[in-house]
Amino acid sequence: MVVAAIAVTALLPLWLVVAVAVSLLLETRLRTPRLLWMGNLYLLWDAAALIGLFALWVASGFGLRIHSPTFRRAHYRFVARMLEFLFWNGRWVLRLDIDVRVPAGFHDDDGPRVIASRHAGPGDSFILVHAVFDWFERSPRIVLKDTMQWDPAIDVVLNRLPNRFLAPEPAPDAHRPVDHLLLDRIRDLATDMGPRDALVIFPEGGNFTERRRTRAIERLRAAGLHAAADRAARLQNVMAPRPGGFFAALDAAPDADVYFVAHTGLERIRTITDVWRELPTDKTIVMRFWRVPRNEIPTAREERFDWLLQEWEDIDDWIGQHRRQDRDTPGSTRFPPRSEGPAGIR
Repeated sequence: MVVAAIAVTALLPLWLVVAVAVSLLLETRLRTPRLLWMGNLYLLWDAAALIGLFALWVASGFGLRIHSPTFRRAHYRFVARMLEFLFWNGRWVLRLDIDVRVPAGFHDDDGPRVIASRHAGPGDSFILVHAVFDWFERSPRIVLKDTMQWDPAIDVVLNRLPNRFLAPEPAPDAHRPVDHLLLDRIRDLATDMGPRDALVIFPEGGNFTERRRTRAIERLRAAGLHAAADRAARLQNVMAPRPGGFFAALDAAPDADVYFVAHTGLERIRTITDVWRELPTDKTIVMRFWRVPRNEIPTAREERFDWLLQEWEDIDDWIGQHRRQDRDTPGSTRFPPRSEGPAGIR
């Protein structure tokens, strides 16, 4: 990664000249130089992260104290600053803005939290973790797909911190074994959360696609949960959540309140083709948090699953309403707040 970053950067002036020429001839929004710049920036960002992580490894006594509280805090600060730099560049290159809406009193308590978010594209996990780090000053513990380890910097830093890379549940026709220890790994991750920790989980298990949405409905019907399957079939913007990992986190962190996250703005950016079509994005990503106090969460599994489906239906309704408002009026519109107080905007 470091060698690739140096090689690409050395040729960047020449490539930018070619990219601008191609852009002026074939399209008017400077997509080619923007994509080239962001690709080169990400290579440099990844390489710089690896060098910084190597320095931390050396400073920890060549790894002897790498998991100590001091070096855990140092890694969290390092990741927060790297994400801040990445988003600062993304905002002006992609013309991207992020509107985060939180309930009143969001910053008032220091207790641990379980944050459950919908999953709509490769960028939402970065944005959510950035929000947890930078705006809410929490130390995130993330449950994420094992394929994220293909990125060298993510592989190194997140394996040094309390996170869990999990293989998603295979499709019925896939020739891959089921991970029977998945729930135990999530419980282990949530067990010792401290006052400023937040466990981040995506209960849908993957980015939203129509194929995965259909498969989630079929999975509920196969389990005999026909009423839940009918409710899931009415969801248009999200997939039915998989409750196992989320409930395992709740059981392992009995003092943690739950925050749900709905967001819109990334639905059309899932592939490289989508990125090309949308550049520059000129988007405002609206991310809304709301709190469910722990004493309001049912304890019986069936009631808890019904409650989780209701929350996911609220997310689906919010996304649908926000899209309609975007079509009808310019600018972003605030969703009616819940009873805990008016939404704040940062």
